[in-house]
Amino acid sequence: MLGFLKEPVVVTAKINVNLVALTVMGLISRLWGLCYPRAVVFDEVYYGQFVSLYMKRIFFVDDSGPPFGHMLLALGGYLGGFDGNFLWNRIGAEYSVNVPVWSLRLLPALAGALCVPLAYQILVELHFSHCAALGAALLILLENSLITQSRFMLLESILIFFILLAVLSYLKFYNLQKHSAFSGSWWFWLLLTGVACSCAVGVKYMGLFTYMLLLVTAGLHFWHMIGDQNLSNVSLLCHFLARGLALIIIPMGLYLSFFYVHLALLYRSGPHDQIMTSAFQASLEGGLARITQGQPLEVAYGSQITLRNVLGKPMQCWLHSHPNTYPIRYENGRGSSHQQQVTCYPFKDVNNWWIVKDPGMQQLVVSNPPRPVRHGHIVQLVHGITTRYLNTHDVAAPLSPHSQEVSCYIDYNISMPAQNLWRVEIVNRESDMDVWKTILSEVRFVHVNTSAVLKASGLSGASLPEWGYRQLEVVGEKLSKGYHQSMVWNVEEHRYGKSQEQKEREVELHSPTQVDISKNLSFMAKFTELQWKILTLKNEDTEHKYSSSALDWITMDTNIAYWLHPTSGAQIHLLGNVATWVSANAAALVYLCLSLWYLLRRRRKIYDIPEDAWKLWMSAGGICGGGWAVNYLPFFLMEKTLFLYHYLPAVTFQILLIPVVLQHLGDHLCRSVLLKSMFSALIAAWFSSVYFVYCTFSPVTYGQPALPLPELKALRWKDTWNILIRKH
Repeated sequence: MLGFLKEPVVVTAKINVNLVALTVMGLISRLWGLCYPRAVVFDEVYYGQFVSLYMKRIFFVDDSGPPFGHMLLALGGYLGGFDGNFLWNRIGAEYSVNVPVWSLRLLPALAGALCVPLAYQILVELHFSHCAALGAALLILLENSLITQSRFMLLESILIFFILLAVLSYLKFYNLQKHSAFSGSWWFWLLLTGVACSCAVGVKYMGLFTYMLLLVTAGLHFWHMIGDQNLSNVSLLCHFLARGLALIIIPMGLYLSFFYVHLALLYRSGPHDQIMTSAFQASLEGGLARITQGQPLEVAYGSQITLRNVLGKPMQCWLHSHPNTYPIRYENGRGSSHQQQVTCYPFKDVNNWWIVKDPGMQQLVVSNPPRPVRHGHIVQLVHGITTRYLNTHDVAAPLSPHSQEVSCYIDYNISMPAQNLWRVEIVNRESDMDVWKTILSEVRFVHVNTSAVLKASGLSGASLPEWGYRQLEVVGEKLSKGYHQSMVWNVEEHRYGKSQEQKEREVELHSPTQVDISKNLSFMAKFTELQWKILTLKNEDTEHKYSSSALDWITMDTNIAYWLHPTSGAQIHLLGNVATWVSANAAALVYLCLSLWYLLRRRRKIYDIPEDAWKLWMSAGGICGGGWAVNYLPFFLMEKTLFLYHYLPAVTFQILLIPVVLQHLGDHLCRSVLLKSMFSALIAAWFSSVYFVYCTFSPVTYGQPALPLPELKALRWKDTWNILIRKH
C-alpha cells in the first residue's frame, strides 16, 4: 500500500531564464528608490484624495472613470496602514510620516514591472523568435515614459498591465484552439482574457478600446471557424457560448462587482454625494440620512414637504418662496404680476417647505388615517411660512419670456383670479395607481388651467437679478411633452403636518423631521445612478500648462514636469525615449507601406513571401498596429483636456511593432549573408542608441541625481520641451 514511498518524489520544472531575468530587471527598474521623492508628484494630488476617502469610507464620484483603479491604489494604502489623514492640496508638498509612500506606489510599480515579461510573451505567442521577443521586452524596460508613469500613485501602468495581460491571454487561448479546445488550459486563458478586459475597463474607460479590439478579433476568428467543415453545429454552438460567457457575461458581472465593492466600502456621506439624488443620499450614513431617517414614505394630503429638483446640476436646489414680490416692471420694460416670488434655492431653508393640500378641503393637517396622494391627483401646494398658494398664469417669466411666471398668489382684488391647481404625474411610476412616495417618486407638476409644467429653468441659465437674491428662476414650461430632469421633482424631507394654526405650524416647520418609515435603494438602482453620473458629469475643461493635442504625441513635441525639488533643482519629467518613439513611428510607417505593397502584389497573383509569413505579418499587425490605432485615434474625437500620458497605452503597442518589422525585414528582405550581417550590426548600433537615450534622461526619469544647470539645458532636445531651469 505504501510502495510509492520507496521511490523519491521528484518534481521537474522548465524555467524560462529569459522571462525570469526580464522580470527581475523590470522590478529593479520600477522599484528602485520608489519612496523618492517623498513628496506629492503631479496627479498624486488628484488620486491621493480618493485614497484618503476610501480610508475614511466617505462616498465620492470621480468622472474620470470606474472605481477599480482607485480601489487598487487604496489597497496599497490599506496594506501600508494609511489612515487617510493627509491634505492633498499641492504638488510638491512633503508627505507626513503617517503616509506610507512605498506602499501607495507599490502596485503601480509592480504593474509597470510586469509589463516587461508580458511584452516578451506576447511576441512569443505571435510566433516570433525569442530574440525578437527579447528585443520587445527590453524596449519596454528602457522606455523612460513608462518607467516614470509606473513609479508613482497613478493608474496608467495598471491599465497597460491589464491591457497586455488581456492580449497575451487571448493569444494563448487562440493558440490552444486547434489542439486543446475545451481543455483546462484553454478555459483558463479564455476566462482570464475576459477578466483582464473587465479589469482594464474598470481602471479607466480607455481599456474599452483594447477590449473592443479583442472582441472584433475573436469575432473574426469565430467567423473563420464557421467555415470549418470539420466542426459540427453543436461544437460551433459550444464555442460561441463559451466565448459569449467568457468575453461578455463574466466581464459585465465583474464590472458590476467593482461598483458593489466600491459602494459597500463608501457608506458614509461626504461632499460628493450632493450631486446624487435624494434617495441615493438618504442611503448613506450621515448627511441627508440623518434628516430623512424615519420619515413617512407615502405623501398624503396635509403632508409638509421639501421639493428637490432631480437634475441636480450644476447645483442642487429646492422649490422656494419668500415674502418678496416680483418687481412691477423688469429692467427691459416688461411688466410682471407683482406676485410673491417663487425660485429654486440651492441651500436648505425653512422657506423650502410646502404643504400638500386637498383643493376640496380647508385643513392643512394629515387626517387619521392619512389619505395618500396618487398619480393623477389634483393638489394645491401651500407655502409653509407665508401660507400662499403656488400659482402660475399667462404672464411671461422674468428671464424666460416664452415661459410662464410662477408665483405664490396674492389677492390684489384685480381681474387676475388664482390658478393654483396642479396635477401630480409620477414619472417613474409602475402603474397609474402608484402612490406619491418620499424620495423614491420622481414627479412632474402639471398646471391644470394652462398645462404648463413646473420647471427649474435657472439650472440651465442665468440666476435672477438682485431683486431675486441671485436665486434660480422657476417657470411654467408651456406645451412640454418631452421629459427633462429640470421639470422633475422629488420629495426630500417630509413630515405629517399636525398643526392647523399658523404659529404652531411655523414652529413645526422649524423642527427636525423624524417619523416612521425609511427605505434604502437596491444595489442596481445605486449602480445605475452612479454609472450615469460618471458618464454625464463633466468638470469644466480648462487649459492646463502641460495639456497637449493628440498630434503632439507622435513626435513627442510635449512633456510634463511632474516634480521639482525646492532647492537642488532635481526634477522628474514625463518624457519618452526619443530613439524608441522615432523607431516606433518608422516601424508603423514601414509596416503600412509593406502591407499595401504586399496586398497590391497579391492582387496580381504575385506572392513575395510564403503564406505562413503573410498570416504571421497580418496577425501581428492586427494586434500591435491595431492596438496602437484603437488606443490613439479616438482622442481626435474627444473634447477633453489631453495629456501626454493618454498616449502611453498606444505607444506600448507601437513599440511591440518594432521587433515585428525588424524580424520581417531580416528574414525576408535581407537574403544574402552579407546583408544579414550588416542588418544585425545596424540593429546592435540602434539598440545602443536606445540605451544611450535611456541613460541620458534617467536623471529626469528617476529624479536623481540632481543635474547642474548646463546638463539640464543640454536635455532640452526640442524647443517645445519645458525643462525647468531654476533662476538664482
